[in-house]
Amino acid sequence: MLKRSLLALSLVSILSGCSLDGDDGAAGATGPAGESGQAGQPGKDLPRELNIEVVGRFTTGIYGKSAAEIVQFHKASNSAFAINAAENRIEVIALANLPIAAVGNGITDDSLSSVPFTFADSVSVKDAQDNDVTVTLGEANSIAIYGDMLAIAVAAPLKTDNGAVLFYNLSATGTGSFIKAVAVGALPDMLTFTPDGTKVLVANEGEPDTDYNADPEGSISVISLTAGVPADVAQTINLTSDMVFSSDLLSASDYDTDAKRRALLQAAGVKFAGPAGTTVAQDLEPEYITVAADSKKAWVSLQEANAIGIIDLDAMSIEVKALGLKDWGQYLIDYTNEDKVASFRKLPNVYGLYQPDSIASYQWNGATFIVSANEGDSRDWNAYSEDIRAADIIDPDKLNKTFNTELQALYDATGGDDGLGRLKVTAALVDPDNDGIVDKLYAYGARSFSIWDQNLNQVYDSGDDFGRISAAILGNNFNSAHTENKGDNRSDDKGGEPEAIEVGTIEGRTYAFIAQERSGDLFIYDVTNPFHASFVSHYINRNFDVSFELDDDLAEPCDTAEGMDCTEVPLAGDLGPESIKFVAASDSPNGNPLLLIGNEVSGTVTVYQVTEQ
Repeated sequence: MLKRSLLALSLVSILSGCSLDGDDGAAGATGPAGESGQAGQPGKDLPRELNIEVVGRFTTGIYGKSAAEIVQFHKASNSAFAINAAENRIEVIALANLPIAAVGNGITDDSLSSVPFTFADSVSVKDAQDNDVTVTLGEANSIAIYGDMLAIAVAAPLKTDNGAVLFYNLSATGTGSFIKAVAVGALPDMLTFTPDGTKVLVANEGEPDTDYNADPEGSISVISLTAGVPADVAQTINLTSDMVFSSDLLSASDYDTDAKRRALLQAAGVKFAGPAGTTVAQDLEPEYITVAADSKKAWVSLQEANAIGIIDLDAMSIEVKALGLKDWGQYLIDYTNEDKVASFRKLPNVYGLYQPDSIASYQWNGATFIVSANEGDSRDWNAYSEDIRAADIIDPDKLNKTFNTELQALYDATGGDDGLGRLKVTAALVDPDNDGIVDKLYAYGARSFSIWDQNLNQVYDSGDDFGRISAAILGNNFNSAHTENKGDNRSDDKGGEPEAIEVGTIEGRTYAFIAQERSGDLFIYDVTNPFHASFVSHYINRNFDVSFELDDDLAEPCDTAEGMDCTEVPLAGDLGPESIKFVAASDSPNGNPLLLIGNEVSGTVTVYQVTEQ
């Protein structure tokens, strides 16, 4: 130990001595300057400006019959697929020669053509006992494409019976080879592939018939795919025993009956509306599904109930979360159609139910965020309807209740029957304590889009943007119906009705695209950071200067014997946008990002090119 210490001390002395020996040498000459580096790219302001241009349009010439509803894209054939419910077929629309320049007139353009894709009137499916059962098919409600596989959700002729999903392999020209059909629940209204392609999820809406003689349960069907081959039988996530509540304050015995589940959901804010005796599973009607990037979790909108269900695809369970209320005392709203003008004010003690229709999802910082188009909807059947106007509440011949002092003052200040009295509200929440005094009103929809985190906590809402922006651009044409050019027509209902929503990435930024069903507006928001979303652009492909009227509740919407006139509908542009499909630049036939929008009332599919300015 002593020898090592002496050795270490000697080394330190030697090194120290070396550092002090001699004078420092003179500094060397300066070396030549390095070459200049490449100039950096100029920065871009946020939000970035976008060009929105119509580069193609397909017209069916069928009006008011959902002739162009749900749209999808098949990359191998460079085709848009669109459901034509009027002919009960799929239109395969060629996009291979899509231009990069805008068409001359996007409102009347008819530059795209289609080839019909038809399916059988009946199919054979396997039942739970592996028996072959023949199922008669009704209308196609939804389509989804993953690679070269097409899935079609088809309802039964009687919507309360179980439906089926039809699977096809698509060729490079967009033709289909039938694989098999799989039985699913009642009224399969929407379906989607998981991002990894291992499952198809189906939202079985389970609507009642109008007389409530039959009321099937809502459910989620899960069809597994192995090496591209669908399972013979779907698994079902039901809204009874497969429902869970994640709170550690609850045990399974706290929600093991229908009455317990209903009580917990109602206390959390889930809205139930239906005749006495219906179950939770009958009242919850799955509408639209979006899936996380890792394919392990999904979310389903339960529109009428003002809720979204969180689906665990490993546990095959669902947790239902209420979405809360929008306070119209904090935002501006046009609530009456009687004045025929865009007129806004805040309405204290009036609330909106978000009630999203379409939902989509995207990733930020590794987490999933859900975007929702907050359309609103009611249960409105012959045997039961929650639909009333605010004026009906205090009408002695109707509900015969009394507004509290604040609500009555607001009612009077807005014009009474012609003011707030016109607003459509739900009777299901009018007087929860049944004391005859009404303290709050609850209207359908939020006239907005929202962003929610994966646990359904709201992180953003567009507030009153849609109404104010649309009114500023369209003037008194805002909140028009989609069956006639009549401005302010929908202000007393749900406004322009945000219906369709999609997300997509352009030049590294994530955007939400939202279309309003009634007025036809398209809104674009930068949602890259969900906590700092911002409005980017507005576009509408509609001509308000022509005159037409149709009624999509009629068997013949253009029936002249009923006073309808569709002569100028071809000049009106796009009416009733129902769905949006984003096509990334890397997949696009013309090399630019595209939006495919199906417009069910005008029977048109419009292709927009969306690029940075």
